[in-house]
Amino acid sequence: MQIAVVATAAGPIVSCIGTSNPWRFLSEDEARTLEALCDRIIPADQEPGAVWAGAVNFIDRQLVGPYRKFQKTYRQGLTGANKTSLAMFGKRVAALTGDQADEVLRKIENEQAPGDKCQPLPVYKFFDLVLNHTMQAFYGDPRHGGNRERVSWKMLRLPYPPVRGRLEYDLTKTEARS
Repeated sequence: MQIAVVATAAGPIVSCIGTSNPWRFLSEDEARTLEALCDRIIPADQEPGAVWAGAVNFIDRQLVGPYRKFQKTYRQGLTGANKTSLAMFGKRVAALTGDQADEVLRKIENEQAPGDKCQPLPVYKFFDLVLNHTMQAFYGDPRHGGNRERVSWKMLRLPYPPVRGRLEYDLTKTEARS
């Protein structure tokens, strides 16, 4: 009798643990595509780029919250980016080299993506959205799921926490010491 009760109680827990997709909204394939796009928008150099800073995590979290209205746009746009990539190189965006991905993004940005006129959403409009959201993820407050370890703030030498008007206070305090 006790075994049946334990099994019944554990059933929902087991089914929740069994999911392999770590994303809230994106499929794993969509996340890989978005990661490849974000990586080319703010690539890593001597500083970490958008992917390391958690841009995909930020966008995924926002798509089930404040950016909910963009869910359809992301589904169509990620599909459109892969269609453009397949038309140009025979591979999905995530499988491209950096130079190839840059070429795909240039075509998309310049409204020259192959087959774009046939899409329900022109992929260049989606690219503008991804560009904006990637910037928000990289430079925004880490509490929203991006800017891991305040990487962009450290790069820009911003004080933590960035308080509106603090720079003026810091300058006045420094000048008073002189």
